[in-house]
Amino acid sequence: MTERVTLITGASAGIGTELSRIFASKGHRVALVARRADRLAALAGEIAASGAAAPIVIACDLAQPDAGDKIAGALASAGVEVEYVVNNAGFGLFGNAIELDRAEQLGIIAVNIRAVTDLSLRFADQLIRNRGGILNVGSIAGFLPGPGMAVYYASKAYVLSFSEALRQELAPRGVRVTALCPGPVPSEFQKRAGFEPGFDSAVLNVSAADAALQGYRGLMANKRLVLPGLGIKILPSLLRLFPRGFILAAVGRFQLRQRR
Repeated sequence: MTERVTLITGASAGIGTELSRIFASKGHRVALVARRADRLAALAGEIAASGAAAPIVIACDLAQPDAGDKIAGALASAGVEVEYVVNNAGFGLFGNAIELDRAEQLGIIAVNIRAVTDLSLRFADQLIRNRGGILNVGSIAGFLPGPGMAVYYASKAYVLSFSEALRQELAPRGVRVTALCPGPVPSEFQKRAGFEPGFDSAVLNVSAADAALQGYRGLMANKRLVLPGLGIKILPSLLRLFPRGFILAAVGRFQLRQRR
């Protein structure tokens, strides 16, 4: 029988690191994907030292068009099949879309949308054969328009819609699909995006470890959606009470206060 692995992208920091630790602690062999090979090696060493199966390390930039081929090739060389795909990698940029670097914003689409789609579909046959699942890490931003961070919010709306539709399609084949949509999580995301968290963010956030644990449990329980934290759980319902124009203006003001 071919050995099965859990593929986790964005494993070098934040929620991705915590998800890697959790899956490994639950008996899954993990394949770790991120750009920074040194961090992946350190995490792999930590996981192996804990007594878990030695992780597969795949240093890869998901913004590159051939990233999926590199990942598939590395897994094939290791003689393993994918049981779970965890699409965690993602980033955003703060600022008005027309003022930000266009290439960097296209990079958001490459990582947050193209890579998520590619890896979810590329390993579908293996997921079906192993009756596994997909955990896509979205964001509460996926429920909102995002002036001041337009491409990122739109990309997370795609993740949410794609996850829900894929769940419906794959359920009869025995594959579970869960979207994890946290609010602000203290991590390197804010620094890369140019984000200075304020009181508003502090009210909504949960730790990366808590978000990861809730995401893992939600996937194993075959939940459609995981919203970690009380404030985040009620936000989608509250949004239905307000006109879209009001929400647009409110999000724009919120983003302006967060920007450095």
